[in-house]
Amino acid sequence: MRRFCILVFSLLGIYNAYAQVDSLSVVADTLALPSGSDIGFTMFARGNGAPVDTLDVGDRRIRIVLRDDNTWYLIKNVEALENDELFTTYWSEHVVNPYTKEPFDSIHYRTTICLVDSVSSFVCPHKGKVFSKYGIRHGRPHTGCDVPYPTGTPVYCAFDGRVRLAERHRGYGNLIIVRHENGLETVYGHLSRIDVKPGQWVHAGDLIGLGGSTGRSSGPHLHFETRYRGHAFDPEWIVDFESGTLRKNVFVLRRSYLSAHSKYVPQSIDEEEEIYMTEEQIKAEEERIAKERAAMKYHTIRSGDTLSGIAKKYGTTVSHICSLNSGLKPTTTLSVGRKIRVK
Repeated sequence: MRRFCILVFSLLGIYNAYAQVDSLSVVADTLALPSGSDIGFTMFARGNGAPVDTLDVGDRRIRIVLRDDNTWYLIKNVEALENDELFTTYWSEHVVNPYTKEPFDSIHYRTTICLVDSVSSFVCPHKGKVFSKYGIRHGRPHTGCDVPYPTGTPVYCAFDGRVRLAERHRGYGNLIIVRHENGLETVYGHLSRIDVKPGQWVHAGDLIGLGGSTGRSSGPHLHFETRYRGHAFDPEWIVDFESGTLRKNVFVLRRSYLSAHSKYVPQSIDEEEEIYMTEEQIKAEEERIAKERAAMKYHTIRSGDTLSGIAKKYGTTVSHICSLNSGLKPTTTLSVGRKIRVK
């Protein structure tokens, strides 16, 4: 018994620094208490790794599970998490964006967001090239990334979290929104099937639905979004889809990113400079984006329009117009009613 008490206190001391220690044998949590968790301390004896007890620690959201072979692992205390303000405030099971009444100015210029840690992991929703990126598309905001996803292909949750919405929703078709402990939400659209329900806790890598082409969709694909307090930002700021990995474990979200006119660009400055960018610099960046947006001009295609004629009308060139519009080429057939950017 004395040896066991010393072990427990040692584990509690280790836990306080678990996020900084990579060599510890820590496995993903189960979002559920292990079977047999009511076994008493006297049963703690050398065994084959079966869980024998669960201990609370200083952080009410985390528990330590002790095994009978003198090893341990961490799990999340979902009973505490589900009563957390994050999962009760602005929570709606039917509204895509429940944050509409929250002023944009209430968001800080810079927010540091932990994406993964010792009890939270990440699974890329798609490994490969993004065929339709975040930004302005056909004169309208495209608030996510479209990735190839044949109908029936399993769709997996990107991070641990709780399902907030799981239903058919207008242009999104069959839609799932998962809220995560760091304040982010991930959005999965155009699904052919939904396999989760609102309020359900899910892990990174859990099957939540199947790919499809429901809603306003030109073909089977997955529409994937990342949102912070209702505002979408380019998922490529945090996910490298081609390698299937996170760009960083800790992400510094600038408020200026929360605009369809702020797309991911490969970073050319040091990470330290990125993290400690001043509020004045971020505000200046927001003002620059606003000025660029005000200077943009769009043209709605009419019968008889040609790219050369449109270019002449706006005092520009066909090649410049094509560079402003993804997928537009000099040989592209212009569809009546389509909006294209000309400046």
